[in-house]
Amino acid sequence: MSGHNKWSKIKNVKAKNEAVISKLYTKIGREIAVAVKEGGGPDPSLNVRLKNVIAKAKSVNMPNDNISRSIKKASGEGININYESIIYEGYGPAGSAVIVYALTDNKNRTASDVRHAFDKFGGSLGSTNCVTYLFTQKGILIIGKGQGLTEDDIMMHTIESGADDAEILDSYYQISTSPENFENVKEYFENKNIPLDSTEIEMIPSNYIDLPTDKLKTFNKLLESLEDSDDVQEVYHNVNLPEENDEE
Repeated sequence: MSGHNKWSKIKNVKAKNEAVISKLYTKIGREIAVAVKEGGGPDPSLNVRLKNVIAKAKSVNMPNDNISRSIKKASGEGININYESIIYEGYGPAGSAVIVYALTDNKNRTASDVRHAFDKFGGSLGSTNCVTYLFTQKGILIIGKGQGLTEDDIMMHTIESGADDAEILDSYYQISTSPENFENVKEYFENKNIPLDSTEIEMIPSNYIDLPTDKLKTFNKLLESLEDSDDVQEVYHNVNLPEENDEE
């Protein structure tokens, strides 16, 4: 899939090595901790933010024990670590736009890691809002194919749910909606007993750009370097990533 390839990576988590899976679970654990503290407590029925993170954790097969431990830890049972949300913006190879979301207990360490990645792979950190204007925040819902839903069914549900748009992709359907309507759309599909493989609010670029082969390779190394950091939660960008890169 060109451009938005995030789900392709998530769905292949089983094929990744244990170190990569462990790192992913660590990052989600941080999200759970922040959701408990900032979203309204440890009860997902009363904390929408926590409910969404738990759904994300389950979509990548994070064990229930890990989820429970993260919630208990954030509730004050055990070592209590406070994480701070930080957003970095910058330019990748050939002027590509990159937004990095991080959760950290050490801002100096995280800033150093992010800056090093940009500098090493042909980019540079920018000032606040230097590339944000190129993106729009949207709620994204992913529905895997093979569940007996036709393209017409998806289009009908998109309209009835009040979502903005639906894309028919190779192995899944992608529903998009405004952040304000995200929970209503999500609830619609849940009430219809339609399994949702992923539900998140993301930063979607208004337009994607194509990079020459050499720059694309460097850009992928930049992404890998950023995502390798335990502190980095999400990386959004406006580069078309060919389908073959999703399956690596």
